[in-house]
Amino acid sequence: MRKHASSYSGRVYGDRHWKIPFFVSLLVSITLFTATIFGLYSSSYGRDQVQLDMVSFARPVESDGYFVESDFKSFQSNGFSKNEPPRFAYLISGTKGDSHRMMRTLQAVYHPRNQYILHMDLEAPPKERLNLTMSVKNDPTFRKVENVRVMSQSNLVTYKGPTMFACTLQAISILLKESSKWDWFINLSASDYPLMTQDDLLHVFSNLSRNLNFIENMLLHGWKLNQRAKPIIIDPGLYLSKKSDLATTSQRRSLPTAFTLFTGSAWVVLTRSFVEYCIWGWDNFPRTLLMYYTNFVSSPEGYFHTVMCNTEEFRGTAIGHDLHYIAWDTPPKQHPISLTVKDFNKMINSSAPFARKFRKDDPVLDKIDKELLGRTHRFAAGAWCNGTSADGADPCSVIGDDSVFRPGPGANRLHELMNKLLSEDFRSKQCSTKS
Repeated sequence: MRKHASSYSGRVYGDRHWKIPFFVSLLVSITLFTATIFGLYSSSYGRDQVQLDMVSFARPVESDGYFVESDFKSFQSNGFSKNEPPRFAYLISGTKGDSHRMMRTLQAVYHPRNQYILHMDLEAPPKERLNLTMSVKNDPTFRKVENVRVMSQSNLVTYKGPTMFACTLQAISILLKESSKWDWFINLSASDYPLMTQDDLLHVFSNLSRNLNFIENMLLHGWKLNQRAKPIIIDPGLYLSKKSDLATTSQRRSLPTAFTLFTGSAWVVLTRSFVEYCIWGWDNFPRTLLMYYTNFVSSPEGYFHTVMCNTEEFRGTAIGHDLHYIAWDTPPKQHPISLTVKDFNKMINSSAPFARKFRKDDPVLDKIDKELLGRTHRFAAGAWCNGTSADGADPCSVIGDDSVFRPGPGANRLHELMNKLLSEDFRSKQCSTKS
């Protein structure tokens, strides 16, 4: 019995001599096989990355000198080729009595390629908000394309208060959620109106870097610094159901040292990547500023500006222009003058794509419709309008290819403006800390 056991033990010991080299060889084989697989994957990924980089930085074939900035970092996150024509996402906001003006502005800037969201604040009666919603819902073009939305939640918005840009951030969040196919965010009010067609605007922006942010920016100093940054205010719109003025405390606060305050126009044209950063705030800076500007006078004229000019990734993308023509009152330029027919030539000569502010149904709007927008029916003229105009028919009742544009004189004017804005001299002054 012992002899048998001893013999069995000898076989076990002998087996180990060939099993050890076997397992070593097996381990080496598995290692080589794994390395080969990952090597192939990495090579494939590398080729894809090179192709993406070429798409991100390549200059479009028909650039016509429109300054596609190859030196910018690519923050584009929607994954669409820059060779594809751009898309805009519009917010049009209004208050009590603005529903008609909001619809008129919407129709004047409408294009099936874009996205639109409308917000009528809580001061407007429920019936007016419902009428606006039904006007959008019953429009055959909006119903077919499905690119116009009315915010179901109406917010109370206080003039100069944080509730204004809180509403803007909410609208941006909805636009980001509902569509991944837009490149720039544009905010307008019911008293804004375009000075050129969407074909003009889309044509020019097709040849621009998708990283450019058009936002007026300047260092906050002087009387604005004392009257806006030092007071501590409370916006009643944050906790009351009826609109009232900002409440100001007797105490004043010191100026921030962790960041530099900037200011500018509340009207902006911002890239998707930048507004994503403001919403997500992955390094927490946008949220920090959001809390700071909660107690800030005229916060809509400072929040985006301060975020951008204090963030290295986006500072170099700022272009200090709000793309609006605005006529101001006498200094200190607090309230814009309502534009009329006498301002028509000044609006054109500004080369800006938008203007404000306009009174409801002012005759100058009809003049803009006729002479600048070619608007004979609901919408401004565009290559996407594929129907006939015979017998007074609406050519935009038939939707054509939304990636084809028919630029007109407005595109030439905007081209000239872009030449100035993208010049080295102009861009060197952006987000400057020199007062």
